[in-house]
Amino acid sequence: MFSNSATTAILQRVLSASVTVDQELISSIGKGVLVFAAVAPGDTEKEAESLAAKVLKLKLWDDESGGRWKRSVQDINGEVLCVSQFTLLASTKRGSKPDFHGAMGGGDAKRLYQHFYRKVQEGYAADRVKDGVFQAMMQVALVNDGPVTLEVSTTPRQDGLDKKVKGGGEASA
Repeated sequence: MFSNSATTAILQRVLSASVTVDQELISSIGKGVLVFAAVAPGDTEKEAESLAAKVLKLKLWDDESGGRWKRSVQDINGEVLCVSQFTLLASTKRGSKPDFHGAMGGGDAKRLYQHFYRKVQEGYAADRVKDGVFQAMMQVALVNDGPVTLEVSTTPRQDGLDKKVKGGGEASA
């Protein structure tokens, strides 16, 4: 379950990823991280900045000597593709139709997501960080590396699993 009081993201370690809108390629990256990010009502710029820092610092790759979970996207000179993804905060507790009240809406969500995106660019290298199109119907293609997929939030999960790598081992945050 995702917290409704913190900026949340799903990070996927990828060999490549791209975003297409209306059959037009918008962005693409090579080796790096695909970030699906969502903001909730009550989220602030401080939380968006914290999430941006986590995206850049999270150790997702092995080092040259085989040490597990030792290198960040910056350490490997990888790329980052950020995609706004309000559906991450959907509730499916009742019935079969997702409830999206847990996601921030409209202009406030766009402003805060764009702040997050700018902070990722500022914390790394703007030309290594790409974006999708806010509120567009996007087709996201990726070649997952591992697969390694993590949920990252600005506050710990209630169940204490915020440092588990889905599908295996421990990650350091």
